[in-house]
Amino acid sequence: MNKAVVQATNKFSGKKFATKDADLTTSVKLYTLAQCRPDLSSEDCHFCLSNATSMLPTCCEYTQGARVISSSCNIRYEIYHFYNATTVPAPAPSPTNKQGNRGISRQVIIAIVVPIVVVSLVVLLVGLRFLTGRTMKKKQYGSIKERNEEDEISTVESLQYELNTIDLATTSFSADNKIGVGGFGDVYKGILPNGREIAVKRLSKCSAQGAKEFKNEIVIVAKLQYKNLTRLLEFCLEGEEKILIYEFVPNKSLDHFLFEKQQLLDWSRRYRIIEGIAKGMLYLHEDSLLKIVHHDLKASNILLDGDMNPKISDLGMARIFNVDQSRENTIRIIWLHGSRVRIAWSILCKV
Repeated sequence: MNKAVVQATNKFSGKKFATKDADLTTSVKLYTLAQCRPDLSSEDCHFCLSNATSMLPTCCEYTQGARVISSSCNIRYEIYHFYNATTVPAPAPSPTNKQGNRGISRQVIIAIVVPIVVVSLVVLLVGLRFLTGRTMKKKQYGSIKERNEEDEISTVESLQYELNTIDLATTSFSADNKIGVGGFGDVYKGILPNGREIAVKRLSKCSAQGAKEFKNEIVIVAKLQYKNLTRLLEFCLEGEEKILIYEFVPNKSLDHFLFEKQQLLDWSRRYRIIEGIAKGMLYLHEDSLLKIVHHDLKASNILLDGDMNPKISDLGMARIFNVDQSRENTIRIIWLHGSRVRIAWSILCKV
């Protein structure tokens, strides 16, 4: 689109009109068009088209085609060939009055009125399309927050495991297999019948807030697939047992290395860990289908795989935001061990 704008505003051509196409994939092309009123100067044309182009990321990021139309210029893109390559803008109306002193000619009136009517109708249609699209997006993403918890669990029902299979994998939750303790309960290492190693998070039966966090984590993590996030494999909801089953990450958490094995963290590893955490957070905030704020990011919730690559875990406190939402009012206080968190990040970054 920017190339089309540059070509349309070339003061030597004087056309105030350009089309450009580009290959999106081997089978899909993008077609763009930029056009100004012929009587505009090159500078005014460029200003108008640049403003129109800057609106595309906010108005049309989910569409396969769009138009931005103003009284002085318009731009358009589609994934089909919507223009004739030989099309050129109509010349500016001639100032010559063919009827002498009898007033403005009929041709001039038509040339002035018709474009105004057409532009007004198109602007109205584009506005309706834009508002409808935003309403649909809000309904699509807002429905994630509005559904009740039982419906949310059912959407990932295919991930549910039987309790006896988990009991067998962890040797009846043997103390020898315990690898961690969290606010929600204990974490165990398990081995499935096919030999796959798993991490089993068992919700404490006396935890008052664990059930909500358990369901929240299933709904959120089941929809996310990224290399720097721990991957949910299955869950179990049977009787009073509430269990999450994750991929097993052998090198424990980041705070284990920061406070007990700091000598193993050379600068190259620290840099890779910092970069991986940043990529995981960027995915949650910007690149995933859902817009998610972790709400409990700390060194103990960063797990390290066999190659010391970081994986963000524990999304029980996470919040789902609407696509265009930038803030949220909360009524729940989450206590973080502030001094230990600050010390951990200071050690990692060598501040």
